[in-house]
Amino acid sequence: MHLDRSFPLWKVASIAFLAGVAASCSASNVNNANSATGTNAATVAANAPKVVATTSVICDLTRQIAAETIALQCLGTPGQDPHVYKPTPEDRRAIESANLILYGGYQFEPSLIQLVKSTSNNAPKVAVHEVAVPKPLVAEGHSHSHAEDDHDHDHAEEKQSGKAKAPEADPHVWHDANNGAKMAEAIATRLKQVAPENAETYEQNLQTVKQRLQQLDAWIKAQVATIPAGQRKLVTTHEALSYYANAYGIPVEGALQGVTTEEKPTAARLRELVDELRAAKVPTIFAEQTVNPRLIETVAKEAKVQVSPRRLFADGLGEPGSGAETYESMLIANTQAITEGLGGKFSPFQPK
Repeated sequence: MHLDRSFPLWKVASIAFLAGVAASCSASNVNNANSATGTNAATVAANAPKVVATTSVICDLTRQIAAETIALQCLGTPGQDPHVYKPTPEDRRAIESANLILYGGYQFEPSLIQLVKSTSNNAPKVAVHEVAVPKPLVAEGHSHSHAEDDHDHDHAEEKQSGKAKAPEADPHVWHDANNGAKMAEAIATRLKQVAPENAETYEQNLQTVKQRLQQLDAWIKAQVATIPAGQRKLVTTHEALSYYANAYGIPVEGALQGVTTEEKPTAARLRELVDELRAAKVPTIFAEQTVNPRLIETVAKEAKVQVSPRRLFADGLGEPGSGAETYESMLIANTQAITEGLGGKFSPFQPK
């Protein structure tokens, strides 16, 4: 791709500095005790199965299916970045004592996955994303995600370095509501095995969740259809919305980072993204809730495009009061941001 050589070098240096700031800001942790995704142990029977969930989306789906039949312990808090989250001693104790461990997989929450795989606890451990979507999209570079068996693509940067970057499975499967339904099925299946006496309840709740997600899927498609065709272009902080893009017909035009926020964008990547934004005439780009917005705001200013006032919930649910406290409300919030930001006409979701 042709790069704009007039891009000021002092701005490149400033942007590169901000990349480090963004990474350090996204790595902060907060106490997870009794959080919105913390524990429901105080309201269930003492002999209820102990279930651990390592992500906010898995936690919410598990709660919807199991209700008060389990002692649910969810690690981390809403609004945190699972890519860089560092486990606490409380997390380790929860994993060691659990009767069922539900985690994302595909290296979504690497530190927690390492903790899960290294525990001596023999309880069932389920990689929910991997069970639900056994053939994930793979990311081979910025703004490129493909099906697992379709990754025959060259990159100029790789040719220059002589090293090809290994494709990474995209873990953000839940941004497609149909995948969310598959995640719910995977969770319900394991819950029935751990607490078979509640199997009927789990099945009923699962069907309720699936019906609602089916309605949401149709609603999202209807919202996206209101966006003018030439403006359906998605640019975000990191490559987290590829499943949404594939399911709902909004091509991903670019991203600062790959599928994980652990990656720090280079000055060359920043220049390239500015050129991409100018060439594609993207109307609006989107910052994310868990990543410092200053970097993408700087790029937007240089490319002369606007940043949506609504940040996307790319890596999980939002904090209390965010309007994205549940899986379904998170999908709605993101769809509103994207639809309005790209010039569509948003209408509220009305479940039947």
